[in-house]
Amino acid sequence: MGNEVVDELKAICDHIRRNFDAKDAARERGLPLTREVIRNSANAIRAVHRGEFEEALTLMEQSQRLLQEVDAVLKDHPDVYHAGFVHDAQKEHAEARQTHALVRGERLPGPDELGVGYAAYLNGLGEAVGELRRHVLDRVRHNDVAWSEQMLGIMDEIYYAMVSFDYPTAISGGLKRTADVTRSLIERTRGDVTNAIRQQQLEAALARLEGRLKAGGAGLPGGSPEGS
Repeated sequence: MGNEVVDELKAICDHIRRNFDAKDAARERGLPLTREVIRNSANAIRAVHRGEFEEALTLMEQSQRLLQEVDAVLKDHPDVYHAGFVHDAQKEHAEARQTHALVRGERLPGPDELGVGYAAYLNGLGEAVGELRRHVLDRVRHNDVAWSEQMLGIMDEIYYAMVSFDYPTAISGGLKRTADVTRSLIERTRGDVTNAIRQQQLEAALARLEGRLKAGGAGLPGGSPEGS
């Protein structure tokens, strides 16, 4: 009886060890792939801000292939797949693709098209707002206020879409916290754009006044300073 228990216990432990070895090997293969996705996504967003859109597309296509490889490596280990690092990589990839599409005024790709989870997609949208804020401020500095106002409206729509998903963190991936940060970014951006519009209006008014003064001293009593 004692030897049988020992043999059974050894067989059980060997089976578990083989399973753990397989999970560990899959994780060790998948983890560097997701890290490369995150690096590619960050570089793609940087390329978007620089106007290097072809470079951004190349990096994002590489990321999509890497995520497909991750899916294949971890398909037999859902517990490892849902440990968190795959979600983070998917979120970064979604953010890059969303930022690229929104800045370019192109169709927004959906989560199934990108091969990412729905929670990762929605959280990526929230983080894309932060990249849009950066792009808006760059355009404001170049006096492109009209584009910035249009993009601010899109940022609002993203926020309203996010808050329409009222689900627990385990389902949404912490979407409520992301939405709270998104709202703060939008309000700050709205203030910056409003100040830029007022500055432009003031500069335009001063330019008109200067033009009238140069044309004949309009607005000054007697048409010229006293004693001239």
